[in-house]
Amino acid sequence: MKDKPSFYEFFAGGGMARAGLGGGWKCAFSNDFDFKKGLTYQDNWGVPGVLKIGDIRKVETTELPGVADLAWASFPCQDLSLAGGGAGLRGERSGTFYPFWDIVKLLISENRAPRVVALENVTGTLTSHGGMDFEAICQTFADNGYRYGALVIDAALFVPHSRPRLFIVGVRDNVEVDDTMVSPGPIEPFHTRGLQAAYDRVNDSAKSKWLWWNMPTPPHRTTVFADLVEDKPESVQWHTSIETAKLLGQMSSVNKAKLDAAKRAGRRMVGAVYRRTRVEEGVKHQRAEIRFDDLAGCLRTPAGGSSRQVIVVVDGDRVRSRLISSRETARLMGLDDHYILPKNYNEAYHLTGDGVAVPVVRHLAQHLIEPLLQRLRAKDAAAA
Repeated sequence: MKDKPSFYEFFAGGGMARAGLGGGWKCAFSNDFDFKKGLTYQDNWGVPGVLKIGDIRKVETTELPGVADLAWASFPCQDLSLAGGGAGLRGERSGTFYPFWDIVKLLISENRAPRVVALENVTGTLTSHGGMDFEAICQTFADNGYRYGALVIDAALFVPHSRPRLFIVGVRDNVEVDDTMVSPGPIEPFHTRGLQAAYDRVNDSAKSKWLWWNMPTPPHRTTVFADLVEDKPESVQWHTSIETAKLLGQMSSVNKAKLDAAKRAGRRMVGAVYRRTRVEEGVKHQRAEIRFDDLAGCLRTPAGGSSRQVIVVVDGDRVRSRLISSRETARLMGLDDHYILPKNYNEAYHLTGDGVAVPVVRHLAQHLIEPLLQRLRAKDAAAA
């Protein structure tokens, strides 16, 4: 592709989808409701006139230049998350899926349909309202002239961060799809059992436009969580010995056993801790639950119903603890250290916890979206 393909980025946050697409793409328009995230977007991308801060319902198609090769939408997950309220696509936040599609439909009516539409959200979308929300999304693609398929991709394939997410990629009916890019049926790891079960619940009309996207798996990841941990973080302080002892005191016997095993590992071990309320023999206890599988737990924001992640660093018998730093959260999302984060810790945590993992977007772009566009753009060039 000689000219850079263009994209619109909705629910842009700090521009992590943009980071994943990379310098080979041109952002024509971006939108987010959050003013503070918008400041970070501008700090990192600095393109005047591209970002509009405000409600997506107030975006006019006159603000979207040209014909975009891609419209990307990481629409809010709170109402679809298992930790959320369960309102689904009827919810105030996740319901913004429909205003996004109103924009796409207007572009279609103006003969400016995006050639590819990509959505990203939590895997809870597959089961929300018994699968009806996922079916509604599928029907929307089909009714508006897009063949489409879904993939579940865990960021842990690329970075030491457990973060499975649902991606739905649709392509206009007039775009030729190479046979090698589609499988006759589901293939692991991207077509999980949960996705297959959700597909089975979709009606025949929506299924008629379904494609099982065939995408290669990435090389084996070589980094572990400990590789990304800062020795001298600037955004957080190490806990005092008393604070660490209190944290360890909240562990169940099973979690204490995990800690004992980490002490005997013969290398620095980093555990990810979440505090959760557990009912034991009818009594509620606040428990510190730890994992030592070389992965961070999924970054979640308080709005998603969870607490901030704590890390425990074990060097033999020496045990230290603290909140995960803002830079560590960025590294877990695949952002490099040149990415400018908000100075406020909570704002930085919220920004990264709400984002999309950068290397996952790059993999999708390289192995699915860009190949789809290459054939189309070559056809356009030949006709010119």
